[in-house]
Amino acid sequence: MKRRTLLAGAAVAPLAPALAAAAPAPVLPSRADIVATLRKVNDWWIGAHSDPGTNQWDRAAYFSGVMAAYRATNEPRYLAYARAWAEQNNYAINNGVATRHADDHMAGQVYYDLNDFAPEAAKLAAINESIGRMVYGSQPAKVDDWWWVDALHMAMPVFVRVAQKTGDDSYRQKLWALYTDTKKTRKLYDYGYELWYRDNGQQTAKSPAGKPVFWSRGNGWALAAHAKVLALQPGIDSRWPEYRYNLEGLARSLAKTQRTDGFWNVNLADPNHYPGPETSGTAFHTFGLAHGIRTGVLDRATYLPIVARAWNGMVATAVHADGFLGYVQGVGYAPLSSQPVTTDSTADFGVGGFLLAAAELAKLA
Repeated sequence: MKRRTLLAGAAVAPLAPALAAAAPAPVLPSRADIVATLRKVNDWWIGAHSDPGTNQWDRAAYFSGVMAAYRATNEPRYLAYARAWAEQNNYAINNGVATRHADDHMAGQVYYDLNDFAPEAAKLAAINESIGRMVYGSQPAKVDDWWWVDALHMAMPVFVRVAQKTGDDSYRQKLWALYTDTKKTRKLYDYGYELWYRDNGQQTAKSPAGKPVFWSRGNGWALAAHAKVLALQPGIDSRWPEYRYNLEGLARSLAKTQRTDGFWNVNLADPNHYPGPETSGTAFHTFGLAHGIRTGVLDRATYLPIVARAWNGMVATAVHADGFLGYVQGVGYAPLSSQPVTTDSTADFGVGGFLLAAAELAKLA
């Protein structure tokens, strides 16, 4: 096998399509074909990683995808692999229960998923205590913890889970306050472009052509966060409609910027800024859009061709014959991070996003 390196609202000018040429109408493969590809990709990863890894955000994001894959396939090996990961890490939180860092809370999503199949208080003790400290600890009014857009995906679903488990609405209220600070106080969401900046440093950044910088995976994290929250608690948008509105807004922008090969470029605002296919952002976009279609948030006729094109593009270009998933941008914060992105670039969180997309698309096929 070839050796590969693993990489752990003002009016504005409209976004131009990433590529101008029209593509044939795409068709979503059958559920069986989607699941077969899901298995191939996940089986490669498991085979290459006998050690399931740490409880840090990147591996936890992968295992969130594994749990979605398990729900789609009922494959006992997937559940066993996820359980081995959680047990190896003692169902603990990276940096301890006093952490307020959203990345550290990502593991809690997987712990809750595992608890769904075999409830045990010890599985949730650490994550519940950590989130509880944010709500009821020494700084109950502090809401400025989520200064980067990735945090939405890492932590938002956990707050919903704890609220459901405890029956305490204070967790939903805290989630809304943290979200609002990120979105409106920090102004990471641009209502004109209907896209998210990765952090305050990216709000004034420009591509070499002088265009804004809207990092694809950063927007993928945001879209996946909203999809997960809406999936965990249908109807939450009746209290906080911005969760739904944001998914709709991101969908509109993604529809304008998709490449004809199905991928999205690393800079959604400039197709010439480190151009080329990139799998992680594309996978999270596919997951979020597919969820929106399935739940009626997004128009099926409009968006099904978009997710079909994205899936077909990833399968044709990024999935190697042995199941290795390429063109995944490594750890970073902007289009320039971990460049160049090539057919031999992969990472655990990218595989996790691909598994989320596959599991969600299987429900549409």
